[in-house]
Amino acid sequence: MNYRMIFHTTGKVAIVLAVLLVIPMVLALCLSEACWWAFAITIGISLVIGLVLTLCLKPKTDVFFSKEGLIIVSLAWIYVSMIGALPFVISGAIPSYIDALFETASGFSTTGATILIGEQIEGMAKGLLFWRSFTHWIGGMGVIVFVMAIVSGATDRSMHILRAEMPGPTVDKIVPRARSTAKILYLIYIGMTVLEIIALIIAGMPIFDSVVHAFGTAGTGGFGIKADSIASYNAACQWIITVFMILFGVNFNVFYLLIMRKFRSAFSSRELWIYGGIIVVSVTAVAINITKQLPYTQNVGDGIRHAAFQAVSFLTTTGFTSIPASSSLDSLPLLTKGILFVLMFIGGCAGSTAGGLKVSRIALLGCAVRKELRRVLSPRNQSVVKFEGKVVSDETLRSVTSYFALYMFIIAVAFIVLSFDKAANLSVEANITAAVSCVNNIGPAYGVVASGYYMYNWASKLVLTVAMVLGRLEIYPLLLAVSPFTWMKR
Repeated sequence: MNYRMIFHTTGKVAIVLAVLLVIPMVLALCLSEACWWAFAITIGISLVIGLVLTLCLKPKTDVFFSKEGLIIVSLAWIYVSMIGALPFVISGAIPSYIDALFETASGFSTTGATILIGEQIEGMAKGLLFWRSFTHWIGGMGVIVFVMAIVSGATDRSMHILRAEMPGPTVDKIVPRARSTAKILYLIYIGMTVLEIIALIIAGMPIFDSVVHAFGTAGTGGFGIKADSIASYNAACQWIITVFMILFGVNFNVFYLLIMRKFRSAFSSRELWIYGGIIVVSVTAVAINITKQLPYTQNVGDGIRHAAFQAVSFLTTTGFTSIPASSSLDSLPLLTKGILFVLMFIGGCAGSTAGGLKVSRIALLGCAVRKELRRVLSPRNQSVVKFEGKVVSDETLRSVTSYFALYMFIIAVAFIVLSFDKAANLSVEANITAAVSCVNNIGPAYGVVASGYYMYNWASKLVLTVAMVLGRLEIYPLLLAVSPFTWMKR
């Protein structure tokens, strides 16, 4: 185990986090907001920790393997969540550290679940609101991927880190070097974010609002700056956000192929077509179900717009809502709520910023079931499973099925723990959707939780915080990092 490499890299993360915190601090200073000093203190703390780790624990060798990569990613996410919460606590915007940790972990994991109610959000300083949404943007592509893209010294073995942090059953390099892959991914990410900001400004959204909502869309996070999320913005803004939610739910390899003008390769992606098919079917079903059934869907155009927004928001695990403040998710027809609940599990494509199981993993689970059925019917027939033009190994199928089993187990455990909470008006529906929402990094839930997660006690919030990070890192890295056997020398 290369311990020095693990903590040295964590130190780099601490320094990068300190640099990133400068942006909201400068914004707060420009707006004469008192919260700037909360950022300054946090920057100092993170900078000291980073310098100590990087200077005192220089690795003797840069060789490390997948185990170290998984641990580095886990420690980085734990660190940014714990330190990133400090500006909220120090400024007094969120006095409870547990609440601030929940909010920050929700931001970095791109969940969008919040313990804040409408008045607290709208009354928060813009510097803090910017940081709150900026955590979505940082966490969307990945904390370590960002560090790899800007910090020199990344080796070919950095692919172990890239695989640990990028969502999906498999991760491939776009180009031979992992650091170059990270740079390309972030250039695409930045370009798409800027395009959305420009489009929202043209559509009439204020500049600050456009920036923070673009951050939330890019990271498929969902933190808003208004009590009604996106509902009070015009239809053009809602359609723009819908389109970009779809785009950020696509595997970024597809965009790279399009840039390289390899159109046939880009559009031959089976996962992309399945993803598009799910969007078309779910939007159509929801539109039929809600048109003329709700006060804000009395004409076909509004019905289609709200259906597209909500279905895409849940599928891509963004969590924005276009439902007016006078209504809520619970007011939706039962069929629509059922469809959205199913979409919670699916998520976007592998290699995107979306959460959930991922479309490719769902497809591979279907392939595994089909192969098993064929084996039962014809034991001597050795069928071969192909996906994206490649033969899928039995090892990959086993890893997908074992991941699904562990994933369902974690949801069940989170649900049981939440069931011990004595908060008023909690129901089975509220607790199960809260557990599913946090593990899948979505944010919204049904029942009393539709208005926020503030009613849960500190223990429930900690469990949901862990669930959010587990979901974002796809379980194994965090489990490995907290296992005593991982740290034993062999």
